[in-house]
Amino acid sequence: MIDFYRVLFPLLGLLLGALPGGARGEFIDVLDLPASNSALAERAPLNDVAHSGEGLVAVGQRGHILYSGVSGELWQQARVPVSSDLTAVYFPCRRAGWAVGHDGVILHSDDAGVSWNKQLDGRQIGALMQQHYAALAAAEPASEEWATRLAEAQRMVEEGADKALLDVWFANDQLGYAVGVFGLILRTEDGGRHWQPFGERTDNPQGLHLNAISAVDGVPYIAGEQGLLLRWDEAQQRFTSLQTPYSGSFFGVIGQGRELLVYGLRGHVWRSTDGGANWSALDSGLQSSITAALLDGAGRYHLFSQAGHALRSTADGSALELLPQSDLAPVTGAGFASDQDLVLVGSRGMRTQRLP
Repeated sequence: MIDFYRVLFPLLGLLLGALPGGARGEFIDVLDLPASNSALAERAPLNDVAHSGEGLVAVGQRGHILYSGVSGELWQQARVPVSSDLTAVYFPCRRAGWAVGHDGVILHSDDAGVSWNKQLDGRQIGALMQQHYAALAAAEPASEEWATRLAEAQRMVEEGADKALLDVWFANDQLGYAVGVFGLILRTEDGGRHWQPFGERTDNPQGLHLNAISAVDGVPYIAGEQGLLLRWDEAQQRFTSLQTPYSGSFFGVIGQGRELLVYGLRGHVWRSTDGGANWSALDSGLQSSITAALLDGAGRYHLFSQAGHALRSTADGSALELLPQSDLAPVTGAGFASDQDLVLVGSRGMRTQRLP
């Protein structure tokens, strides 16, 4: 995967180097460059929004993180130590939250999103994996799995920082996971002070992209490409695969009790009422990918498409209805500002919308 900013900044450096009088800037890696303040940050591309205990937090391109009160008004820009694109944010409790993104970035806030510090980046992940699998290979020298994973770790070291993390979820302020491209998955048990590779405990032998992680009744699920759906198995202490009827990409999973909805490419939505043993298709009527979902206080699902469509489930969850909208704008993340008001984020920034 090519990182746009890693290509752009060196080219700008070459152009500036040709200016007279030495009027040129020194290249600074986006991992070392704090996010800049912008009066237009609310209108810039944003990728996800989440509730902290004290309000809403949205993340997006160039390291932009915005926070507001519970009403979703008066957004302010947070202090962020990197300029990497951020893809996801999650708060398991009132003030502690995590954000992840390109370049293997993992950020942490302990003040409800006002300020952030970097816990990990892609320059460290390769070495972390190399150390982890070298120890396993030394303990079991005949194991082909450890030899393969060690070789993959060495490749990641050579590639550098270009490792995109796509989502993050924490069970509490200590135990959490970050997932990303090519099967990348990391786990922490101490609030992110230490992260460890977790690929050997994940049923993903092809190294498929892990697009999203979320929990249903406290049990984490991972949605990925090529119909991949994983569920945490407490007895086995690993993410085990669930058989699904779709071979395209899933972009998220949501549910309650034994009911699951998994959604993704080209408007596909699948529903299970028995914890993933059997599935039935829900007709969205859309060709656009479903990219975000919410569960409201009445137990109904709200789904949003890449083009900006809004869907709501019927009371029994067996069907979806398309909601009327006067204006469509792409949606990549959604949150409730109140029982009736939504905050939606996407490539055009953020907007509020009242439920019909």
